[in-house]
Amino acid sequence: MFLLRRLPACLALLMLGALSLRLGLPFPLALPLTLAALVLLFIAKAAIQTALSAGLWLGAVAWLGTAWMRVDERLAHGVPWLRLALILGAVALITAWAAWLLRGRKN
Repeated sequence: MFLLRRLPACLALLMLGALSLRLGLPFPLALPLTLAALVLLFIAKAAIQTALSAGLWLGAVAWLGTAWMRVDERLAHGVPWLRLALILGAVALITAWAAWLLRGRKN
């Protein structure tokens, strides 16, 4: 059960690493931060899991902000936007679900 509760968080952390690169974080900084978060994910201390959960909640908000900005750009240019909104909304939901799975209780 320990591993199954962390698999969605692994996916979400990898997607957040990609988002950080997209938002301009340099690769030599984004890669070690993402790898460190992935390693910390498998340390079963409540404080670490709570911190990672909070980071994932913030990541879900970042995905929603990115979706808002990209949809606004597409609307301004008159191009289709619904598929983009659905995809980024689903990514935000997966990230929020992963954060919920890591909530503060003993796993």
